[in-house]
This record gives sequence, structure tokens and C-alpha cells, in this order.
Amino acid sequence: MNAKRILIVLTSHNTLGNTGKETGFYLPEVTHPEAVFEKAGFAIDYVSPQGGKAPMIGIDLSDPLNQAFLDQPEKMAKVENTLRPADVDPTQYAAIFYAGGHGTMWDFPENEELAAIAAQIYEQGGIVSAVCHGPAGLVNIKLSNGDYLVTGKTVAAFTNEEEVAVGLSEVVPFLLQDKLIERGATHTKAENFQAHVVSSDRLVTGQNPASATGVGEQVVGLIPVASLS
Repeated sequence: MNAKRILIVLTSHNTLGNTGKETGFYLPEVTHPEAVFEKAGFAIDYVSPQGGKAPMIGIDLSDPLNQAFLDQPEKMAKVENTLRPADVDPTQYAAIFYAGGHGTMWDFPENEELAAIAAQIYEQGGIVSAVCHGPAGLVNIKLSNGDYLVTGKTVAAFTNEEEVAVGLSEVVPFLLQDKLIERGATHTKAENFQAHVVSSDRLVTGQNPASATGVGEQVVGLIPVASLS
């Protein structure tokens, strides 16, 4: 396991159900945790279900971390040329982080290659993490013993109430909170759009965009412990 590299998973999906609107990965859910990762000395790679250009939303230029990210050509080149799952060697990563954005709800859950990558990183002692809708990537990860990764663990994710509040509870293919509970997780939550981060046996999850920095901080805090185990 490479203790100084983190894999960030971005959605390839760019249509918001039948709304006619665009979606993708939510930029602050990448820029905020990535700033934490890089400050701690970790190198970053990006992967997406299809590889290539990952669609981006949430481009708020009043956020200095967003602006700094967009101003770095090398970062933009990586986002526009993400790795395919087949290109990834899980042994090179201390952690995997699933960024959110509604697009994840369509292409994360059924991607068996990404699930296998995450399972290997976890079983080699690494960290699996996700924020907001990123936990859509967790719902079908199975470990080598056949159990779902989330079974018996405490998690956070975009809640049913938050989905209703943004008017998309009837648009998404499933409700993320309900699916995690169905898989045997204990789902916890804060008030709508308030920061809430949970760490449970090397699984770190956050409820919403406000939780993104906190997820990054908890991941970084756990990696030295994991890499020594």
C-alpha cells in the first residue's frame, strides 16, 4: 500500500434524470477535501466509471478553493482525462474517496470495477471514504467474505429530507439513506445541510457539501494508523 497517494472517484454521468438539467460531480466536494489531502502531502489521482472527461457542476468562483483548482491546468487536465477503473492499481493507494454530485446516483452503484478497487484498498488496510451522494458508490461494495462493506458500520450521506428539500426525491433512482440502511448500515444525520462526518472502522462518510472538509480531515487522520497496521 502506498501511504502517500489517494484515489478520488468522480461521476461520468451528466444528465439529471428526466429533468433536462445537467449534473456531474460537485466541485466543492473535490476541492475542499483535496486541499486537506494535499496539505498533508498526498498525491491525487482521479478515476471515473467511463474514464476521460468528468462532468463538473457547483462551479462557485467565490469559493477560493474552487478558483484555485480551476486555475491549475494540470488539475483540469486530470479531470478531463480521468483514469478508467481498469487503469487503477489499488495497491498504490492509501485511501479512496468518492466525491458527490447527483450524477453518482446513476453510475456509481453498479460499477463492479470501482467496487472491487475500493474493497481491495479497504482489505489491504486502507481507508474508504465518501461525501454527500458519493456514498452511492458504497452500496454494492462487497468484501471477500461476501458481506457488504457498510453492513454493521455507522454512516452519513445525503438524507431523504435533504433530497426532498432540493426537489429531487422523485428524480433520483433511489434514496441513498434508505439504500444504506437496507444494506445493513446505521445511518446518522444532522439537520439539513449542516456538517456531519462519521468514521466507522476505516469507513469515513459525510452528509453533504458542508461535510467535505471534515471527511478529508478524518481520512488524513486515519491513514497513518492504517498504514502502520
